[in-house]
Amino acid sequence: MSEEGWLDTLTWGLSGTSALAMMVGGVVPYIPQYLEIKRTENPEGFSLYVFGHWFELPLLFQSIIMNIAMMMIISLCVSIRNKGQLVHGKEHVFTDFDYDYFWEWTDVQSYVEFMMTFSTMGCLLMYVFIDSIVFVETAGFVSVLTEAMLAVPQFYKNFVSKSTFGMSRQMVLMWLMGDTFKTIYFFLRSAPLQFFICGCLQIFIDIAVLGQCFIYRKKNSHLIN
Repeated sequence: MSEEGWLDTLTWGLSGTSALAMMVGGVVPYIPQYLEIKRTENPEGFSLYVFGHWFELPLLFQSIIMNIAMMMIISLCVSIRNKGQLVHGKEHVFTDFDYDYFWEWTDVQSYVEFMMTFSTMGCLLMYVFIDSIVFVETAGFVSVLTEAMLAVPQFYKNFVSKSTFGMSRQMVLMWLMGDTFKTIYFFLRSAPLQFFICGCLQIFIDIAVLGQCFIYRKKNSHLIN
């Protein structure tokens, strides 16, 4: 095989590996958090508002896998919360349409129903306005920005409780590594500028969450003891 052929094969291999890493890499950080929640049977340190969507076409399968993984964690958290209640109060479900308990429902089915409703409405809107450049570009930007804000609910939860107890540090470290890889991936592929900017924003938020582990370390030690 000629030198040019080897280079083409290497380029193809790296491209395929990068695409595969982007597809499954987003799920990996949640494995230690899932195991932590299962081990301690305490979901309070993890924010159920941590979820997101990716935008590039090669990451379609990653988005599907990501949502399935998040539903698994939500199912575990809801199960443990319900089991830990000494007195079972009123159930809160999606069809109550009670804003005060949005994303704080007491059954997994409500989360699935909301995601199905949200996805259906999104698909219908995209079908109707598919020829509108403004709508498509806006939808794409909102998707990328939502992904960039992935760790903000976790940051806010830590800030309110002044503790990172129950949150997996391995998860946040993997967030940081994955987001760094993703941002470099966007840069090398000459993706639109908003991809790179949102990637940098995501790295900054990841570092901020890691900083909370250091800032609240004394309270964490007290809770552990």
